[in-house]
Amino acid sequence: MEDKRNIQIIEWEHLDKKKFYVFGVAMTMMIRVSVYPFTLIRTHLQVQKGKSLYHGTFDAFIKILRADGVTGLYRGFLVNTFTLISGQCYVTTYELTRKFVADYSQSNTVKSLVAGGSASLVAQSITVPIDVVSQHLMMQRKGEKMGRFQVRGNPEGQGIVAFGQTKDIIRQILRADGLRGFYRGYVASLLTYIPNSAVWWPFYHFYAEQLSSLCPKECPHIVFQAISGPLAAATASILTNPMDVIRTRVQVEGKNSIILTFRQLMAEEGPWGLMKGLSARIISATPSTIVIVVGYESLKKLSLRPELVDSRHW
Repeated sequence: MEDKRNIQIIEWEHLDKKKFYVFGVAMTMMIRVSVYPFTLIRTHLQVQKGKSLYHGTFDAFIKILRADGVTGLYRGFLVNTFTLISGQCYVTTYELTRKFVADYSQSNTVKSLVAGGSASLVAQSITVPIDVVSQHLMMQRKGEKMGRFQVRGNPEGQGIVAFGQTKDIIRQILRADGLRGFYRGYVASLLTYIPNSAVWWPFYHFYAEQLSSLCPKECPHIVFQAISGPLAAATASILTNPMDVIRTRVQVEGKNSIILTFRQLMAEEGPWGLMKGLSARIISATPSTIVIVVGYESLKKLSLRPELVDSRHW
């Protein structure tokens, strides 16, 4: 009899693709709405010099909320929703790469590592231009100029971010840097997110397997997975946050060199500057990763081909 503690991984060939994509887009949108304010706060913390404006995650949250209201926490969100495309490309690449690597290795760690890195490469190629525009919109606050560009149409920083502001930022980026400006920080993004993704998946499966072996057989697998997701996210965030800080500065401040940005950061703030925004990153990652993991695993179960449903134990 099969040991129910053995967590069965649903692979690409087991899925009903139509259900998978429809449910996947809806789930991703809900997650983005819930975690976007913390993404915005993290960006503000990483770009500021020292503690010139904010003294931490909670302080930034209160000050932005007081100054701009709830809409201030969603600056650039409309543009950021286009990353739904890259999200679907990410999961498709991840699942297809796992299937491809399985022909050469049955090690789940190897499959997760290669698939996670490959998926991030594809996703970042789509995401970086959207991120560049979105991050500049995040930086728009009355009385402050944290980024290179300032939206002219709404000096008081009030109201919902409109596509008119997005066009203004796009024009300024084109005027200053040309088309290359939309891929500013591309290499830094790859150096941040490929390792992050490549590390997250193996740690996620590792933590889930360890928890599964420690808990009673009756404990649902989704519980292990819900705990393993944030643990893996925290591990990956700690390992990759230094590069994330550099990436954000390269994109928002218009710097051309990763090495020079690193040297300037070290000179101004020391090693501690490499950990800026880490708490906001982990705070946003914990609930979002629980939702992502539970949602993604549930999504795969809902998308399982009908003839395979009875053969699985959860």
